[in-house]
Amino acid sequence: MTRRISVEETLPRDADRALLVGRAWLPGPHGGPVTVVVRGAELFDITATAPTIAGLLALPDCAERVRQAGGPSLGPLQDWLDSTCAHGPDPAHRHLLAPNDLQVVKAAGVTFAASLVERVIEERARGDAASAAAVRESVSAILGTGLAAIRPGSPEAMRIKDVLVAQGLWSQYLEVGIGPDAEIFTKAAPLSSVGTGVDVGLHPASTWNNPEPEVVLAVSPRGEIVGAALGNDVNLRDFEGRSALLLGKAKDNNASCGIGPWIRLCDAHFGTDEIARTEIGLTIEGEDGFVLHGASAMTQISRSPRELVAHAMGAHHQYPDGMMLFCGTLFAPVQDRDAPGAGFTHHPGDRVSISAPRLGGLVNWVGTSDALPPWTFGIGALMASLAQRGLLHPPP
Repeated sequence: MTRRISVEETLPRDADRALLVGRAWLPGPHGGPVTVVVRGAELFDITATAPTIAGLLALPDCAERVRQAGGPSLGPLQDWLDSTCAHGPDPAHRHLLAPNDLQVVKAAGVTFAASLVERVIEERARGDAASAAAVRESVSAILGTGLAAIRPGSPEAMRIKDVLVAQGLWSQYLEVGIGPDAEIFTKAAPLSSVGTGVDVGLHPASTWNNPEPEVVLAVSPRGEIVGAALGNDVNLRDFEGRSALLLGKAKDNNASCGIGPWIRLCDAHFGTDEIARTEIGLTIEGEDGFVLHGASAMTQISRSPRELVAHAMGAHHQYPDGMMLFCGTLFAPVQDRDAPGAGFTHHPGDRVSISAPRLGGLVNWVGTSDALPPWTFGIGALMASLAQRGLLHPPP
């Protein structure tokens, strides 16, 4: 089946006034990653303004700098999408990259009541998808839907904790879901994320997994939210369900972190209020004809974006190159795919589309991490590439 992504599903609805930055790969002996901005349906190279996205977002006036940035046209966006879909991350062909580079990629977990209940179910099912339906029924009967209205760390939350402990239902997931401390973990290393149009990876040993459609905050070294993107926090429910200590193996594998298609910079038209109102849509289309639709609404998050940033970054922890922070998801798929009561799991070749009106659309296909192109272009390779092109210089 021919893979294709259209400009219309890639750009936000108000693209004419959106500041969209990203990264693209130029092939050739003097090629490498370049910083780009989207204008109309065309890409422009603004590497002369900032050779890395991390450096660009560190500028106090980054939105204005991008608005004023000049640079050569790299051609129509549709041509870049077509090349990316056709060739993947092949350095011999031009393609779009994830829009982040030197930032560490962090993630907040258990930030929505619905996903909190699903984490408890995974834990009690010990990662066994076949047991999930029965466990879901018993857990939901006790927890109900009232958790969504509880502010984490509040006196009311602590009273509920006491009740659940007495009933033998307390969980490590409930601790971070309604307790005072948010779960913040490292999702991916700098430069390991994949962008739109390529495969995301599942660990080959996983048999119960799903996408997690999320808003990803772009945070400056000063701890300021300076933009946002869409993300797929690829999740292995069986690994994490067996033990929370397997979180690293469940979350961080080759191509297991999708971010894109752009970082939309905060400006007069788009800020933290708009981010907090983001509605995310999800569509999964399998080669077997299976279709699943889902959604996640940031209005139902238990901790605000600014609160999540404060848990991840501040006097207790600094990120001199900034960070990308996944905010968590409301989406928890329970629709059966392979057998009654088994719920959802990916099949190789699934097309996963994550979209939001103000952020555009991130589209990936699903493969296994061991069969996808290995990650080889790290920080050392980036520094060598920038040096070869004469782009290493002190920041302005």
